[in-house]
Amino acid sequence: MAQPFDYDAAVSRNIGWLTPAEQQRLRGARVAIAGLGGVGGAHLVTLARLGIGRFRIADFDRFEVHNFNRQAGAFVSTIGQPKCEVMARIARDVDPEAEVVAFERGVDEDNLDAFLDGVDVYVDAIDFFAVEARRMLFAACHARGIPAVTAAPLGMGVSLLYFSPRGMSFEDYFRLEGCTRQEQFARFIAGLSPAMLQRGYLVHPQAVNFAEQRGPSTIMACDLCAGVTGTAVLKLLCGRGELKPAPWAMQFDAYRQKLSFTWRPGGNANPLQRLLLRFIRPQLGLD
Repeated sequence: MAQPFDYDAAVSRNIGWLTPAEQQRLRGARVAIAGLGGVGGAHLVTLARLGIGRFRIADFDRFEVHNFNRQAGAFVSTIGQPKCEVMARIARDVDPEAEVVAFERGVDEDNLDAFLDGVDVYVDAIDFFAVEARRMLFAACHARGIPAVTAAPLGMGVSLLYFSPRGMSFEDYFRLEGCTRQEQFARFIAGLSPAMLQRGYLVHPQAVNFAEQRGPSTIMACDLCAGVTGTAVLKLLCGRGELKPAPWAMQFDAYRQKLSFTWRPGGNANPLQRLLLRFIRPQLGLD
């Protein structure tokens, strides 16, 4: 016979690094996650185990075999199933008392308000190539005063950016307005990874194909993203410790055993970023 669920017992090992009052604050918080693939699924599981009590989740995709190397909900038993449905089920299996509202057609202009309604923190996990949706979500968060976090799985590491509602916006940092789609990709890469710690060990460059909108990704990077993001969300919700907002970026690369903090006033308009873009553009066939 299954034992009844006990929230306090389930999260009891958090106490010590969290006070009981802080744990209850997490239980009452609402976090929105758009994208439930490699990083998004890991984010949801991590935050559910941390004890976050309310979620808005969104993804229109279904699990396929090529997701198996990195996605938390990808199993033989879930092939062809909607990612939203599977991940909501997993989150409720961790905490059956959690409020999990699923947006199974993703986020668009019609449901954007409902997705962000009452949200305390937004966690970005949508596909790298979904530029329009990402710009829409970050602009909406900035306008609504919602802190927003994005963590990119780069090689075997993570790059974290935090956008404070009182600080630099996503658009001011990345400067995508008026750019071609390929130039937007170049600027997004440059802004995500000013330190480019992952650059030196890409052993099969043919795996990166922007024309086909695909690139390599590892489970190590996705799990690092979830750990770094979970800590950032904890700090934001509990008001503990410093979290440097953009134009600061943090990148840790486990393969190279390196940690880098970068500060780029003006974002991609910064002279150092312009130099980086001169390197990146030829890789995308832009020069």
